[in-house]
Amino acid sequence: MTSSQHEKQANSPAAQVVQDVVNRIAEILTASLQHNQPIELDPHRHQLFELFVMAEATGFLEEGQAFDLSCDGVARELAARWDLARKMGGGAAQLASLPPDQLARLRIIWSFMRIWMEWTYAWKRWPEFHPAAGK
Repeated sequence: MTSSQHEKQANSPAAQVVQDVVNRIAEILTASLQHNQPIELDPHRHQLFELFVMAEATGFLEEGQAFDLSCDGVARELAARWDLARKMGGGAAQLASLPPDQLARLRIIWSFMRIWMEWTYAWKRWPEFHPAAGK
């Protein structure tokens, strides 16, 4: 998508839903960090799953869509918001030099990505194992 197309869609209802989903994910991850609670446990897991279902309903988990709510797309957005790419500098070799708060954010993004990928995979495979549910 060209930048002019992206700018036109920036205020679309779909863009607003995507922004809301990403904002809410960021809030959950930040709360998890602040309370030193893993996102794999409730209430964070439950809240993230609700957002996953919402993201799936938009159709933006699929590649090639106008907006990207895949684990990679959300992670890129969070990394940009939290300025992780610039602070990492030379890549993975620079992890040891990250301040502890930034390293914690990077770790929680990795945890988020793993969970989101697992749900995406399971969601896509559901009909394979539940053929009666699709009828």
